[in-house]
Amino acid sequence: MFRGSIPPLVTPFRNGEIDEAALRRLIRRVVEAGSHGVSVGGTTGEPGTQTLEERKRVIRIAVEEVAGRVPVLAGTGALRLEETLELTRYAKAVGADGAMVIVPYYVKPNQEGLYRYFAEVARAVPDFPLVIYNIPGRAGVEIAPATVARLRRDFPNIVGLKHSSKDLEYVSHLLQEAGEDFLVFCGLESLTLPMMSLGAVGTIAATANWLPKEVALLCEKALSGDYAGARRLHYHLLEANEAIFWDTNPIPLKTVLAWMGLIEKEWRLPLGPTTPEIEARLRAMAERYGLLEVRA
Repeated sequence: MFRGSIPPLVTPFRNGEIDEAALRRLIRRVVEAGSHGVSVGGTTGEPGTQTLEERKRVIRIAVEEVAGRVPVLAGTGALRLEETLELTRYAKAVGADGAMVIVPYYVKPNQEGLYRYFAEVARAVPDFPLVIYNIPGRAGVEIAPATVARLRRDFPNIVGLKHSSKDLEYVSHLLQEAGEDFLVFCGLESLTLPMMSLGAVGTIAATANWLPKEVALLCEKALSGDYAGARRLHYHLLEANEAIFWDTNPIPLKTVLAWMGLIEKEWRLPLGPTTPEIEARLRAMAERYGLLEVRA
């Protein structure tokens, strides 16, 4: 089952199209660095600006390139339930190991609506593991621990939740209500260690696009109970974790990955380049971590 560091990969573009060669290169890089899984199609992957066919292609490429070495967690959530069902069924059909389904954004549903939405997804793929993606800053609403616990009781294939929020009390209440064996993943990079100390089993941290070995090692140390070693890595990674959010994710991430020669410096509108001031901060950060050396 999913645990440890599962990097949420960017989606590389070249001349407006998905850059398959670059995506495969990113996947190989994080797997060979010791990551415990691979995730595509989450916030970092810019799914909202992709067609369903593009999102399916990214999932298929990930499954092919990983080739069973680690689990693939496919981001399949969309605003429309029908699209979520289509993507989730596709992920299962092509061999992904599970799906990460975001809390529907923009419409701000109530808790009963959220329960019914995730219940429909769970019924559509009853033997396929699902991880709920709780990101209130983007969705505009939070799925309550009680709602998650209800879903878990009713649908055994709902196995975990990615929590992208600074609210650590939420993690405690979630594990208390859903069960301590429920798989909680940190979705806010600098809180990986604090969340794991409460019982989270890993992180889906964008920083692992830059520093996959270090993020994986932090998770391994925390899971083994070596909190002194994990704490040293926590502080080592602190600036890189914070740099992810110096501008809207994945703008800083893609900026540095392009300097590293791993992808083209390209987003889809309405995302665009950052400011010269932030670029200067990012370059100084990248130099301190040795990211501008050859790491492909």
